[in-house]
Amino acid sequence: MNDSPLTPERILDAAEEVLCRYGLAKATVVDVARFLEVSHGTIYRHFPSKAALRDAVAERWLHRVSIPLAAIAEEQGSAVEQLHRWFEQLMIMKRQKVLDEPELFATYSAIAQEARGVVQAHIVELVNQVAAIVESGISSNEFRVTDPQAAAKAVFQATVRFHHPAHASEWSDPDIDRDFAQVWRLLLAGLVVVQ
Repeated sequence: MNDSPLTPERILDAAEEVLCRYGLAKATVVDVARFLEVSHGTIYRHFPSKAALRDAVAERWLHRVSIPLAAIAEEQGSAVEQLHRWFEQLMIMKRQKVLDEPELFATYSAIAQEARGVVQAHIVELVNQVAAIVESGISSNEFRVTDPQAAAKAVFQATVRFHHPAHASEWSDPDIDRDFAQVWRLLLAGLVVVQ
């Protein structure tokens, strides 16, 4: 048995490694325990079920996406530029995952499909970040909308093709950046105060 303290973080590290090795269909709690050289009962002391462990893996993965975006949402400066940077960063992160590690991305996407509550919480967090940027733009008279939350949700939904995993097969299209630029111009036309 391994003598180092078993923490939820170590278990999640191991679960990610096991998922990479075996894939979602074949990875089990027993495999994670074996990787850590502990009994599977020890894993269940930290995560009460296989579903809870998978939810935690999904939450951790999604958190890695939201942290750099939160930093952008907290920046000062032009809200228009900040909002563009936020969406650009979201798209870059998602594309990198698909292109650099397609098998791992497919595994995480499958886990996310099972972890609906975790995904919904993640979407709420992202929309709230966008709303903070929109609110900043309203305060600085850059944006003309009056409801930052509704505007944020609309912009997020309007750009879903460019960042939602369901559309990953479209991201290699050579015109994807041009398509985003066109959608972005339309969105800005609805948000920006005409000088």
